[in-house]
Amino acid sequence: MKKVFILTGEPSGDILASKVISKLKIKNPEINYLCLGGENLKALGIESIIDLKEVTYIGFTKVLLNIFKIRTNINKTVKEILKFDPDVLFSVDSPDFTLRVAKIIKSKRPSIKTVHFVAPQVWVWRENRVKKIKKFIDHIMLLFKFEKKYFEKENMSCEFIGHPLLESYSNSKIDINEIIEKNKALISIFPGSRNSEVHILMPILISFIELMNERYKDFLYIFHSTLSQKDNVQEYLNKSKIKNFQVIIDKKIKDHLLEKSVFAISKSGTVSLEISNKKIPSIIIYKMNFLNYFLVKLLVKIKFANIINIAANKMIIPELIQSKCNSKEIFKTVVSYIEDPKKIKRQVEDTDNILDNFRTKNLPSELAAESLRKFISF
Repeated sequence: MKKVFILTGEPSGDILASKVISKLKIKNPEINYLCLGGENLKALGIESIIDLKEVTYIGFTKVLLNIFKIRTNINKTVKEILKFDPDVLFSVDSPDFTLRVAKIIKSKRPSIKTVHFVAPQVWVWRENRVKKIKKFIDHIMLLFKFEKKYFEKENMSCEFIGHPLLESYSNSKIDINEIIEKNKALISIFPGSRNSEVHILMPILISFIELMNERYKDFLYIFHSTLSQKDNVQEYLNKSKIKNFQVIIDKKIKDHLLEKSVFAISKSGTVSLEISNKKIPSIIIYKMNFLNYFLVKLLVKIKFANIINIAANKMIIPELIQSKCNSKEIFKTVVSYIEDPKKIKRQVEDTDNILDNFRTKNLPSELAAESLRKFISF
């Protein structure tokens, strides 16, 4: 029986990996899997060797403070992969963790094929990483077409797949009135999937909603949460004075409610593509401690945080980062959109034009599954 080990390092990677593996399972149901993943891979019946929360860290200081724990998890992961002895190690995103593991695996057992999905952002910083990566990664699958030039320059095996979050799915029939109050306009909020993000952003978001409630009476705020963060998000909301909210973790319901939303507020990350793909106007928010922010500004070579803005080389979706990530700025920016339909229309149209460059003829998850399948010797 052929074996694949799926290696992720955070919830977004778990989502992407599950989309690919679900397609691979259709054509090749006989493959045996083991993973380091989260709730989405678990839903496919794949056992994880470690709780994903144990390896998810954000920011330079978090990594430094947990360096011994990270090293322990790397060693444990390597041991379990070698014990499983897969035909393919399929690593997804989180390069500071997954690529370290892949490098050790390749050195100890060269026969294991290494396929990585979601290239490190070499176009942001450390472009010379490609030279090192090609020594232990057999093939890399890319989310964006513009990334190819960085890997082809070093003659590394690569392929533009597209982004699975841009895939369109048929809507399930859901009675929205069973979930939310009638006659309420929805604003979707994505507070993050990591502890650090939730703890930093939730107080700001609650304060923002309080400001909104002083001005409007007809909005309901939908918090899109992961299973692992639901209790944290709910606790913050329960301690607040606001009542017009719902916390949702079910993927189908979240998709449906996002499509019905008039606006979205999202922490910086891949979920912003999903929002844009559904033609929902939005803003991006993010905040980290001063040291992390200083190091990021020192190292990165791009002006924007959001991939839409990066690709357009201009601010299409507002980014409220660091000092601008406060309740008053969020309130002011959101109001400027919901009270100006022309502004909303312009953002949606501009965003969709950029997304056209990210889309592929076939489903990205199917392309990725087929690419992965080539490295499994049946």
